[in-house]
Amino acid sequence: MSDAYRPDASASAGSDPSLLPTPPDPVATQPEERIQRSLFGEILDWMLVPLLLLWPMSIAITYLVAKSIANHPFDRALDDHVVVLAQQVKEVSGKVITQLPNSARDILRADDVDIVYFQILGPRGEFIDGDRDLPLPQPEDEKQPTGSVQFRNDTLRGNEIRIAYMYVDLRRNRSGRAALKEPYMALVQVGETLDKRAQLANEIIKGVILPQFIILPIALALVWFALSRGLSPLAEIQQRIRARRPDDLSPIESGQVPEEISPLVRSLNEMLERLSQSIEMQKRFIADAAHQMKTPLAGMRMQSELALRQTNQEEIHRSLEQLSKSSESATRLVNQLLALARAENQTPEAKPFMPLELSELARNVVQDWVQSSFTHRIDLGFEQPGHPIMVLGNPVMLRELLSNLIDNALRYTPPGGSVTVRVRANAVEEQAILEVEDTGPGIPPAERSHVFERFYRILGSNVEGSGLGLSIVREIAQQHGAIVDIFNNPHCEDPKFPGSLFRVTLRMEQRPDFIEDIG
Repeated sequence: MSDAYRPDASASAGSDPSLLPTPPDPVATQPEERIQRSLFGEILDWMLVPLLLLWPMSIAITYLVAKSIANHPFDRALDDHVVVLAQQVKEVSGKVITQLPNSARDILRADDVDIVYFQILGPRGEFIDGDRDLPLPQPEDEKQPTGSVQFRNDTLRGNEIRIAYMYVDLRRNRSGRAALKEPYMALVQVGETLDKRAQLANEIIKGVILPQFIILPIALALVWFALSRGLSPLAEIQQRIRARRPDDLSPIESGQVPEEISPLVRSLNEMLERLSQSIEMQKRFIADAAHQMKTPLAGMRMQSELALRQTNQEEIHRSLEQLSKSSESATRLVNQLLALARAENQTPEAKPFMPLELSELARNVVQDWVQSSFTHRIDLGFEQPGHPIMVLGNPVMLRELLSNLIDNALRYTPPGGSVTVRVRANAVEEQAILEVEDTGPGIPPAERSHVFERFYRILGSNVEGSGLGLSIVREIAQQHGAIVDIFNNPHCEDPKFPGSLFRVTLRMEQRPDFIEDIG
């Protein structure tokens, strides 16, 4: 009923263009490209960024050093002026006077760049001579020893000045000093502005910084050239690899590469070796598969041609039976080839492993083979512990592993024999064990290392098969980190049929709390 009353979507869309679906933006659907990082740029950044950060710091340090250097000669001149003035301060009849002629004053103030100030104060702070507004020392500076010249920075009339000052003892003889209980000292100060110092500091900075403006671009060019030369072996390796033929998987020569990229070249060579082995295995597999496929296909063609030429119904029926067997053999071979290819390409990264209860998985696989065991007239049994056994794996691949072991046991066990699938645990070693034992002819110890090879068949077995089942078992076991061992069946007593015991050992996982024991 709902479909009968549904409006025509195409008609509605055609009448109203706004209802048409908006096509996806091709730019938005494109995968985001990862930004490639340049090794040359990385090294260049790590070299130049610290250099460019340290360069302003070096300028600041140079400026401080230049100021210190510039202060030294001018401080020495101020020191001389203070000492000369102090020699002109005397006490006469209890009054402090200066014996400084006008010519000496003119010489003291004669400076084309800076303004020179001086001041002389008496023991009680009274003004004696010089500039009245010259700042006085701080109270803590008055504790300086008498007769030594001290320096300080101060401000006068909005200008920064450098001042040299000294306290002069007016009672220079010991008897005069002993007659007074308090010190009788005059203050002599000489100060000047900082223009000459600033000019000298700027000249020093120019002499240091200007050559750096010439050296820095040269240093950058040398760094660029050195990096280009240092990374040139990478470009040479790139050219050598690009010049190779597509089928050339030979190792890269590591004797001409720098030591820093030798591990990379060795890793590439190891990868090329593994790739070469994989390609050789694939070529051999394809050749062996093509050779194995020839037999059933040729038999099918021969039986079909024979059936076409026959006129007798019984002969035609016999040819069709042979054709059916050949097609069944070819189908089984193709299925095993596909299973082997799937097992080889299956990785935990492509399909992560999951927790599995091994007893339940094995029981389900055994149930799938019950009907086949009836056909072969073989007793197929299953044994499991009373508690669950957890493993980590791919359920599809583990089913394929057990199916191939059961199929192999059913094919080689004579009618009336038995095949037992057993699941047990080794709690001490934390191992889950899957066993398939049969009462067949067994496998000689000398052949046990070869039966896992592709298309390998034991001579004289007279059993139809492709020789791929145990190869699939080994491949799946390796992907799960399991170990496959072959033993004689310990329960067989017939020397002609010692039987075989295939044991697959996996790592047992911790059982979750919500899984109960098997009743």
